[in-house]
Amino acid sequence: MALINKESVKKRMGTRLAANGLAKFLFILATCFSLLVLGVLIYRILSEGLPYLSLDFITNFASRMPERAGIWAALLGTIWVMAVTAPVSFILGVGTAIYLEEYAKKNAFTKFVQINISNLAGVPSIVFGLLGLTIFVRLLGLGSSVLAGGLTMSLLILPVIVVASQEAIRTVPREIREASFGMGATKWQTIRRIVFPAALPGILTGTILALSRAVGETAPLLVLGALAYVAFVPENIFSQFTVLPIQLYNWTSRPQEEFHMIAASGIIILLIILLIMNSIAVLIRNKFHKRF
Repeated sequence: MALINKESVKKRMGTRLAANGLAKFLFILATCFSLLVLGVLIYRILSEGLPYLSLDFITNFASRMPERAGIWAALLGTIWVMAVTAPVSFILGVGTAIYLEEYAKKNAFTKFVQINISNLAGVPSIVFGLLGLTIFVRLLGLGSSVLAGGLTMSLLILPVIVVASQEAIRTVPREIREASFGMGATKWQTIRRIVFPAALPGILTGTILALSRAVGETAPLLVLGALAYVAFVPENIFSQFTVLPIQLYNWTSRPQEEFHMIAASGIIILLIILLIMNSIAVLIRNKFHKRF
């Protein structure tokens, strides 16, 4: 039996500990740098935007005069677009995930489909804007309407919802399904009463986080021809519209310093909306994880 060379072990351990300490320092440095940049960004937004944040700012329409400008049309436009995007993307995304996980045969074609869905989740958003422009605006003749914008945003977040829903369904133990089958339940009854409720926390969390991404997207809607200056609210899903990111882009592109301050106020409103949506996702996840 070979003897252990204590000096060699000590030397190697010293090298490993030094490398570990260096890696830990670099990770801490990267984290601190990220927090510093985030802190500076939040400080600048709050310092510039809070003085202009008021009830009139929320309820006024866009204006060429900074003291009268508001986000009412953009805020309601965002709500209208999300009202179309949320149900369409949820139904299609969850339905696709259930089919791929519970019904589709595990073969090369299914694997090919899943790989492409995963790849679509990383495609730049402007590509989906071009797709929406081709299909919804020109082919179907929907124009620059709320419906076209909502369907385009649904395409954007659909791969994310499918992937998140698949992961949530996979976490449901196989034993629960087998117990349901043993009690005489059909496959659909097992999915509807056992699998789907158990996977619902992960599905809802992924859906809300995907919708949070859709709220902050600008490029696809700009390609569709969404308006930058709107002094009216949408009346139905076929009305023209604008959304908060486009309105903010319009203000930041103006040379007047006052519009930049107003854009900071709009960013605060957008951040509040995103924080509320993310908080709802966390609450839903925590509540249902305790239940199932």
